[in-house]
Amino acid sequence: MSFVERHALWSDEQKEAARRLRRIVEEKNLEVIRLSFPDQHGILRGKTLVASEALASLESGCSITTTMLAKDTSHRTVFPVFTAGGGFGMKEMEGAADVLMVADPATFRVLPWAPTTGWLLCDLYFADGRPVPFATRQLYRSVLDQLARRGYDFVAGLEVEFHIFKLEDARLAPEDAGQPGQPPTVSLLSHGYQYLTEQRYDQMEPVLEILRRDVLALGLPLRSIEVEFGPSQCEFTFQPKQGLEPADNMVLFRSAIKQIARRHGYHATFMCRPKLPNAFASGWHLHQSIVARATGENAFMARESGEALSAFARGYLAGLLAHARASTVFTTPTINGYKRYRSYSLAPDRAIWGRDNRGVMIRVLGGANDPATRLENRIGEPAANPYLYMASQILSGLDGVDRQLDPGPSADTPYETRADLLPKSLREAVVALDDDPFFRAALGAEFVDYYVHIKNAEIERFQAEVSDWEHREYFEMF
Repeated sequence: MSFVERHALWSDEQKEAARRLRRIVEEKNLEVIRLSFPDQHGILRGKTLVASEALASLESGCSITTTMLAKDTSHRTVFPVFTAGGGFGMKEMEGAADVLMVADPATFRVLPWAPTTGWLLCDLYFADGRPVPFATRQLYRSVLDQLARRGYDFVAGLEVEFHIFKLEDARLAPEDAGQPGQPPTVSLLSHGYQYLTEQRYDQMEPVLEILRRDVLALGLPLRSIEVEFGPSQCEFTFQPKQGLEPADNMVLFRSAIKQIARRHGYHATFMCRPKLPNAFASGWHLHQSIVARATGENAFMARESGEALSAFARGYLAGLLAHARASTVFTTPTINGYKRYRSYSLAPDRAIWGRDNRGVMIRVLGGANDPATRLENRIGEPAANPYLYMASQILSGLDGVDRQLDPGPSADTPYETRADLLPKSLREAVVALDDDPFFRAALGAEFVDYYVHIKNAEIERFQAEVSDWEHREYFEMF
């Protein structure tokens, strides 16, 4: 029996998808297939196999080193992998040992920008068939399973802001290499400050057309393309989808955009606030609702006239607010992302909600008997790991439902309403998570300690650097 058969890893739908992909590989004469998994940062890592080898490994798995799970955002290994337990407290993880990437056949695609290349998203397993506990796609799936046992599915729609620049210098001289290396030199495609104007859209349309065509060719559920307020900034929005799909779509979208842009002489970045003159911060707004499995009905929809949300939704909303500070490390996982939380902007700075108000953390959309009723969380940055972002939402919301929490009144003056302030820095967010008993129980102490360790490693590297601000402030003064 194969690894997949022995451990019953595929559903009937996945088995049928595997048969289809084998036919497609043969019909399109594909040469290679990329096997990728989303790491702890939501970045795709993996291996590229010639097509015959990839097909042979579909049910047996493809080995990959566990050090991929030990990296911070500079790709440095921040766990002592050659000690007992490898720094993870697990024999299976020490010595840079291997785990198996097992493909999810339902995710198969042919890459439009590399037409002889197939692509598969994978999950990670130990040799005995156990899921690797630090793999975030499996963690999110376990949260979805909890929700399903209650009779519900999670639905999410994505609004993703990012920047596209003209690539002037890729900075590939040997002296520019490093960990991380020097960032590329870029120029603007538009000056910005003309939010949603047709003129600015047309100015950026040549590259947006390239991106749009390939994103649609990938089968991603694109809805709209908008020019945002800042220079060279845009927003792509996607139709709502259920379960794993919106998170899978997000990791593929980010990776695809960067690859397509680079091939055409552009640089795309999902960094929240680039250090460029006049650059604006980018956010990732997550629209979410819960639907009943039995009926397909939106559980957030109110029945009584004048009500914005059902009782279930009010509890869910209250849970998001109650756990906002600790969940911020999942919605905004970079040091840079906290530069976005500013008062009197289009970004939140405290844990509040409002009806169709863009200054709050949670914007409530819809009303009585409106099947499109949903909560828009405006807290996230586009660099967030979507599996952790969405898992944190479901867990927080269900806790609010279970405890019948009350979200309080709508905040009509979002930057004056008294409420818990969101963390001002990644360190503050990490401390909030580390001290939070709810997430420690919901995600497991093992995962929380793992994630906190990685984030603290990034913070410590940042703290060791002398910034431009420090040099300007103190070099001449003292």
